[in-house]
Amino acid sequence: MGVDDEDTSEEPEEPADFDAETSPNEVADPRSIIHANIPAEIRKKYELLSYRNAAVILSESRRAEFNELLDALRAFTVSTDMIRRAGGNESDIPKFLASALRPRGWYDTIIQGDLVVRLTWREQIGTTKNGKPKMGTKFRETRRERYLDGHKIDFVKGRVAFDMEWNSKDQTFDRDLYAFNAFFLSGVIDVGVLLTRGQTLNPVLRELGQALTKGGEPEFKVVDGERVPRLTHEKYGASTTWWGKLVYRLNAGRNGGCPVLAVGITPACISDWPKKRS
Repeated sequence: MGVDDEDTSEEPEEPADFDAETSPNEVADPRSIIHANIPAEIRKKYELLSYRNAAVILSESRRAEFNELLDALRAFTVSTDMIRRAGGNESDIPKFLASALRPRGWYDTIIQGDLVVRLTWREQIGTTKNGKPKMGTKFRETRRERYLDGHKIDFVKGRVAFDMEWNSKDQTFDRDLYAFNAFFLSGVIDVGVLLTRGQTLNPVLRELGQALTKGGEPEFKVVDGERVPRLTHEKYGASTTWWGKLVYRLNAGRNGGCPVLAVGITPACISDWPKKRS
């Protein structure tokens, strides 16, 4: 399904704390690729970047799987309580995605494989009656057991992979992108989609005030012997999984040859945020 080029509705704005180092570089696809292949309502709700023509592959070659991901993204929401509450980001959000995708055949998948290498050459195996060298083909085969072993992607269907990182250590992106590329180079998938906290969520986190415990009570910390409120944004540090840490890695080519569509969660995904874009 193409996208109406005449649509002029607003897309997520560049945040006030925009950092040029986390913006897409020349290896990212042009914005026109996003506009032509991803519906307007998704563009308004999420930050989006396409690398190695991921948006084109999804839209034109893997349409059935892409439609299912689009349905999940349309329905996806978080609440301010989920963001503020300890542990909410580790259980409620993945459960939402699993409930949307597992029944439609998206399963966590591990890749395993041995590497078989065959070396072929020609060598002299004798002489002819005239005394000329007689050549023959020889080969040697080696096997490297468990050349691929243990790389896992949370959601795979057909030739499309999808994963989500909300608030893990940012090195988790290296694991995800390496897994995407391992699946891709093995001919198992054509494209990967990675969902994470968008850059435009950063100001929201600062406005949410005090964090909550897992039980929903106000959370405190001890500073210099004083019990003081722990603020929500303190849980979401610069070294966790968010848009800037993902784009930095994609700009550096850490996805290898695998096409990747990066999707950033914006305030429009928060069900009870009064300032989200209408």
